[in-house]
Amino acid sequence: MKNKHLVSITDFTKEEILRILELAAEFEKKPSQNLLEGKVIATLFFEPSTRTRLSFESAISRLGGKYIGFTDASSSSVSKGESIKDTIMTVANYSDMIIMRHPVEGSARWASEVSRVPIINAGDGANQHPTQTLLDLYTIKQTQGTLDNLNLFFVGDLKYGRTVHSLIQAMSMFNTTFHFISPLELQIPKEYKLYLDKLGLKYHEYRDFSEVANEADIIYMTRIQRERFSDPMEYEKTKNSYVLKNKMLDNTKPNMKVLHPLPRVNEIHTDVDTNEKAYYFTQALNGVFTRQAIMTYILGLKK
Repeated sequence: MKNKHLVSITDFTKEEILRILELAAEFEKKPSQNLLEGKVIATLFFEPSTRTRLSFESAISRLGGKYIGFTDASSSSVSKGESIKDTIMTVANYSDMIIMRHPVEGSARWASEVSRVPIINAGDGANQHPTQTLLDLYTIKQTQGTLDNLNLFFVGDLKYGRTVHSLIQAMSMFNTTFHFISPLELQIPKEYKLYLDKLGLKYHEYRDFSEVANEADIIYMTRIQRERFSDPMEYEKTKNSYVLKNKMLDNTKPNMKVLHPLPRVNEIHTDVDTNEKAYYFTQALNGVFTRQAIMTYILGLKK
């Protein structure tokens, strides 16, 4: 699948997604391989990132590749007024692949239309985060043994949460029952409910999930994102809407796992960290293996 872009999770078929997960499992067993030797990967992060950027750079390094790029738009020529098009076309001359995070929705798709090398979307505004989705799928399968017929609970910022939007689209391939828990101001956008209606998939909406958490196979917590609010007062009003505490997990299923794309602020109390159902740090580790799989698959180094 050489030179294919990954802008949205829908750019991959169900079969391709399952193949990526198989490759990730292979990389988990043997993460250090020289498959990217002689390759240069550009990491263009127009907004801050820790886990996504570092896991990509770790993945590249473990595969024997080199990376170039920037971690802040202020350190690039964009600060001088250069367009995204010019930046992408220039950096494509220096690299074999571009990994890009940008605060504007649709920016990664635009970049893929002007780039001569593959673009991987590392997050574009509140739109999509497909590599996070693939590592989430890998983690869900790792913990549940399947992706089919699960009860998936999303909690927190469902309006601006790009990880949520991407994961809904991916898990809709596996007959998932969705449970959406959020404040009214941050409820799941209507288009995703219409999308699930069209597919005939079940979903439920709640404001409080304490009484239904025992039905969950996965509880996917999300941060109320300060950077997505233009009004600071709106953020202050909603930021403490949901805080998961250890005692709330007492009557949940034995197989249930708590996931979070991280970073967390206070939506998961630290007393949850020692619970065997807390899986978010292993989830972050899985980002290395999954991103190794994505890069090598797109570059045609793995089939």
